[in-house]
Amino acid sequence: MSVLTLVPTPRTAPDTCIEEGGRELLDALAAGDESTWQTTVRRYEGLLRSAARVVLRSDADVDEAVQRTWVLLFGNADRINDPQRLPGWLSTTARREALAILRGQQRAIPSEDVADRVAPDDSDVATAMMDAELRRALDEAVEKLPLSQRLIVQALLREPASYDALSAELGIPRGSLGPLRGRAVRALRAQLEPSLR
Repeated sequence: MSVLTLVPTPRTAPDTCIEEGGRELLDALAAGDESTWQTTVRRYEGLLRSAARVVLRSDADVDEAVQRTWVLLFGNADRINDPQRLPGWLSTTARREALAILRGQQRAIPSEDVADRVAPDDSDVATAMMDAELRRALDEAVEKLPLSQRLIVQALLREPASYDALSAELGIPRGSLGPLRGRAVRALRAQLEPSLR
């Protein structure tokens, strides 16, 4: 029987190229040096893809996260203080961009109107019938109100432009409209509540 011995390995091996290049590497990246960018992309592309792949499944989404990470590096290379932190910065940024893409997909709203594809069912007819019944009950309840309350409720159901316009239309002082409306609503509620149970 053979015995397999597992030896722990560091998550990321020290990058000797960063140690050698140090600050110059980050300065060259910030300046947009093409050969430095090609070398950096070749060296860290796999790291970025694996960091994004932890969150995303689609190759296109992984490509998008990696691309966003490179763009962010271009804009922020001069802000990275310790060149040895570049692999960690890239990995963290790729993961965050992948999460941002995932969040964006969860908030996506379908572009097609789903209601156009769904056949009407009986609940729509039932809803329309209930709405008509409620409107009829409301109209009957409004007719039973005293004249001043009935006038204000009917005017409010028409949605007047403002309380000033309503005051002028009904010949009632503006300050009296609120209390009158409140009494009318309470009276309507008392009449309609038993039928809503």
